Amino acid sequence: MQLYTGTSDKDLLPSVATIGFFDGVHRGHRFLLGQVCRAAAARGLAASVITFPVHPRKVMQPGFQPELLTTRDEKVALLADTAVDYCIMLDFTPDLARLSAKQFMAILKRDYRVEALVIGYDHRFGHNRSEGFDDYVRYGRELGVEVIPAQAYSAGTMTVSSSAVRRLLREGDVVGAETCLGYPFFLNGTVVNGHRIGRKIGFPTANLCVGDAEKLVPADGVYAVHVFLGGQQYAGMLSIGRRPTVNNGSDRSIEVHIFHFDADVYNQPMRLSFVRRTRPELKFDSLEALVAQLHKDAEEITAILS
Repeated sequence: MQLYTGTSDKDLLPSVATIGFFDGVHRGHRFLLGQVCRAAAARGLAASVITFPVHPRKVMQPGFQPELLTTRDEKVALLADTAVDYCIMLDFTPDLARLSAKQFMAILKRDYRVEALVIGYDHRFGHNRSEGFDDYVRYGRELGVEVIPAQAYSAGTMTVSSSAVRRLLREGDVVGAETCLGYPFFLNGTVVNGHRIGRKIGFPTANLCVGDAEKLVPADGVYAVHVFLGGQQYAGMLSIGRRPTVNNGSDRSIEVHIFHFDADVYNQPMRLSFVRRTRPELKFDSLEALVAQLHKDAEEITAILS
């Protein structure tokens, strides 16, 4: 997949495209991109996905703080795992938001060589939100852009959407989130200094500073995770929360105890891949009670990951 950013690029081949923010690149997104690729192959064209580096709502509503399933770079990496040929990354600006759907389609045709658009019946773009699929078909005929109806993704009774995944993660249901995403939810960041309480009680931890403040962090609690560090994968016991038992600050920490591991990894990049939440964060009456629970947690999580 080739990534194009900013202004038009005449090196692009004519393509079939679709438009969206694609946060998480979940199963529904990939179902849609599969339709784009099939339509492109049938017409002898390339396949493109048109997306944005910043959540459009953040541009239109100053002060809005999105809870992203994927950062820009994570989204691009996931899109690269699909069969699309191009990812066209457009800056979503107030000027772009003021364009009508017809004006936007004209730009896609003229500047990005989009010959056909795959659009869901309920999808809306352009400043006039009352316009719908039939309007897009009409504009397409006038502009020479074929408008193709997208098939709806069906997953039985399960709702697959970025907002549904966010809700599951806020509840700590990383298993349900994985079912919707098609891959385990993950956090990327850098190992930073923590309060060093874990080392004193026999459970040293690596504290993760997430690389993007807008990335959603799942609900507080204890999780079984896979840890990716220095090109290796390890089993880990993750705690997210404010450490109420030791009462050493109100900041929210993300700290993982890596089993059978003892090395200095400060300032190194680390990825945490979520497997299961085993319990919520609890406040214990004593440090001894906390340590006893951590031993139980470690036993349970070791069994899960093995």
